[in-house]
This record gives sequence, C-alpha cells and structure tokens, in this order.
Amino acid sequence: MTYQILMIEDDEQICEVVKDYFTRESENEIVVRTAQNGQDGLDLFETERVDLVLLDIMLPGMDGFAICREMRRTSMVPILFLTARSSERDILLGYDLGCDDYIIKPFSLVTLYAKCKALIRRSKDISRTGELVCGRIHMKPSEYRVLVDSQEIELAPKEFALLRMLLENKNKTVARGRLLIGVWGYDYDGSDRCVDNHIRKIRKHLGSAGKQIKTVIGNGYQIRGDDDEKEQKQ
Repeated sequence: MTYQILMIEDDEQICEVVKDYFTRESENEIVVRTAQNGQDGLDLFETERVDLVLLDIMLPGMDGFAICREMRRTSMVPILFLTARSSERDILLGYDLGCDDYIIKPFSLVTLYAKCKALIRRSKDISRTGELVCGRIHMKPSEYRVLVDSQEIELAPKEFALLRMLLENKNKTVARGRLLIGVWGYDYDGSDRCVDNHIRKIRKHLGSAGKQIKTVIGNGYQIRGDDDEKEQKQ
C-alpha cells in the first residue's frame, strides 16, 4: 500500500531533500506531495487522500498554527510540525492545537522518517480499533466520536486521546507519566501537570459520567464503569 504525506513548507530545497529521502528509503511506498503556502496546502488536504501532514509554522499568508486548527475541525490525520520555532510557548501551542509531534529544524532525516512511519502506523491501527465502552461512556475511535448515554459530546484531540488510553485500560491505573508519553510523546518537555488539566476538562465534558474517572493519588488515573463502582460499595 502507498501512503501519501502532505508537506506544507515554503523552502523548496527542504521539500526536495525530504521527498528524495522518503522515496528512496520507503522504496516508493511513501509519496510526498508539497505545497509552498498554507492555502495551497489546505486545498490539497481537502481534495487528496492524506495519511500524514508535515507542517511548517512560518509560511506565506496563513501560518502553520492556523492551518493545524483548520485541519483539526474535520480530521484526525497525524500532523507533525517541522519548524525552526523552538520556544516552549510555540511547542505547547502546537500540541494544544492537536499536533501529534513537533520537530525543530535543523533536523535528522533518519529521525523524521522514523517518526512519520510510526505516526502513520499508529493512525492506521487506531482506524481498525473497535468501539470502547465503559459504564455510560461509549467511544467510537474510527469515527472520532464519544457518547454519554447516547448523547454525543465534543472533545479536543488531546482530550480524546487521553480518554481513549483510559478506556483501553479499563479498571487499571494508568500512570500520569505513561499518559503524558502516550499523548504528548517522549520529546515533550513540559510538566506532567498538563495531564491533570486535561483530565479536569474531560470530566467537565462528560458531566456526571466524569465521576467514572478516578484519581489514584501519587500515581495517575483509572476509569471504571457504573457496575464496577456498585461492586466496590458492596
């Protein structure tokens, strides 16, 4: 199967280097399409099949943050920022907008290629995953949908990813550090307290069903169903 990467980058030399490397290393299994500005990138994104987006921030016209925000309105395709912007503020904003990884220029082609393959593989595995149910909470990962008592609720990308990890480990404690790595990646340099902040938001979105998410003091979180809670009380 051939996978298609959309690279939105105004430096044509970088585009050519990445295209040539990916074509050679993948033996033509990965095709890199390029756009030199945000609008052309969005046009390709909306008309072509895209398995992963490589996105610069400093672009003519619409910047990368705005493009990421627009893409996340309709798609959970993996997005990897590839940029010279290295401040913690920019990195955190990128993750808050829903990117899956953030690489700072100058970069290693070997590392970039490995990360892209891993993101594509992970996204395809997610699309084949079945529905996840715990108590009143029902998640359909392939459709990017969460329902509570059959009522659909909206979650931001990172919130969705965190809830998914908890549901995949129903009744088990998931350490805060594991949640941080699973959602933000090994390269994330921020505090693990961002997990607590996102869990707080998830509980609010879930309403009364948010009580199913339990805090395990000094460790992390676990999610339990209504029946599990009743058993504990008996």
